[in-house]
Amino acid sequence: MCGRYTKYLSWSEIHRLYRLTAPAETGRNDEPRYNIAPTQDVPFVTAGEDGNHKLREGRWWLVPFWAKEMPKAAMFNARIEGIDTAPAFRDAFKSKRCLIPADGFYEWTISPADGKKDPWHIYQPGHAPFSFAGLWAYNSNLDITSCTIITEPAGDPMKQLHDRQPIILDPAYYDAWLDPATPKDSLKDILSHDIDGQLQFNRVGREVNTSAVNKLPNDHPGLVGPINPL
Repeated sequence: MCGRYTKYLSWSEIHRLYRLTAPAETGRNDEPRYNIAPTQDVPFVTAGEDGNHKLREGRWWLVPFWAKEMPKAAMFNARIEGIDTAPAFRDAFKSKRCLIPADGFYEWTISPADGKKDPWHIYQPGHAPFSFAGLWAYNSNLDITSCTIITEPAGDPMKQLHDRQPIILDPAYYDAWLDPATPKDSLKDILSHDIDGQLQFNRVGREVNTSAVNKLPNDHPGLVGPINPL
């Protein structure tokens, strides 16, 4: 699963992953985010015009285009095993695929000492920016744009922490993933080209376990400070 992530690098560092051309997209000045949680608004990238990419923003918790009310089930992740058949995801999988820019995410293990959850910050070498593979939707009934992150069974090294992991797509496959014309039968093969095997991680303080303190976001640089690097 992927229930929290970070995007604290400057937008100028992140947008080099994409072919964005609109001044409003390339000249963003986003606040650094150290504890992004489901239901919050996040930027994501879709296919644009003339072979370029387009930046959008929406709720991280997919709201299918046909929904008449906000989904109560957890929709911030989409398991790869069912994205082509599950009613909540299959239409987005066919034609509304996206990339979600990030530079890290969190996972949790259970402490043998006290049985509580210990968070880990997970990132690429050098804390380089990357993209989660995702799906998006626009629901005209509720006027909500939204997205979700695709997950798969964990491989090395993530399986040391959890049995699932988000798909971090190889940039060489960005265009094929985003292109609505890409044949549906080839999409899961595209998703197999991830860079998750490069992941590194270190344990961080339990403060990250809550996304809000006194109704204000719990979001500051200290959250990613390492404790006992692995």
